[in-house]
Amino acid sequence: MLAIAVLSLYATVRRAPWGRLREATQLNLLLGFSVGLMLLWSMKAGVKPGLSLHMLGAMAATLALGPWLALLALGLALGGITFNGTLEWLDWPVNFVLMVLIPVAFAYAFQRAVERLFPAHFFIFVFVIGFAGAALTVMVQGLVASAVLVSAGAYTASFLLSEYLPFFLLLGFSEAWISGAVITLLVVYRPEWVAAFDDRRYLLNK
Repeated sequence: MLAIAVLSLYATVRRAPWGRLREATQLNLLLGFSVGLMLLWSMKAGVKPGLSLHMLGAMAATLALGPWLALLALGLALGGITFNGTLEWLDWPVNFVLMVLIPVAFAYAFQRAVERLFPAHFFIFVFVIGFAGAALTVMVQGLVASAVLVSAGAYTASFLLSEYLPFFLLLGFSEAWISGAVITLLVVYRPEWVAAFDDRRYLLNK
């Protein structure tokens, strides 16, 4: 996990559009997402040690910032809750992979797949990518985290299937509404703050 986390950070440094952060609005947007996610991740419910549930925000961050800056925003949020003692520093690499890398990668892959398979329509962007994509991202993150826990011998698959994974269905609905609402408001009032939204693609000649 450490090697994957380090390679991901290296790729982020190399490929992130740092020039965008010279604009005050883009820098404020990045920092706003980082602080907001840090506060959101601090409010979590625990089932048992190592089994926590909280909102993710990966889809909203990926759509607004793009995948590379979303990795940075979620990474900063993870660093924040680790610094305040919510998580252990030794667990930072595995948490980065499970809470940052995999959700952002899935969110971006889902966005691109929908753009290829569905017509370019405003409601497709909001409801399929923003709402449904956010819910699926949380559920996929739960599945991957559970697989890691089973492979590490921390919990049995039967226990996770009955006592942990069902909660991700409920969490998915909450994530969908919050993430979808955030993206909808940004697209309506500040479309220039949503990197994935293109007026020419989704609005013109519709």
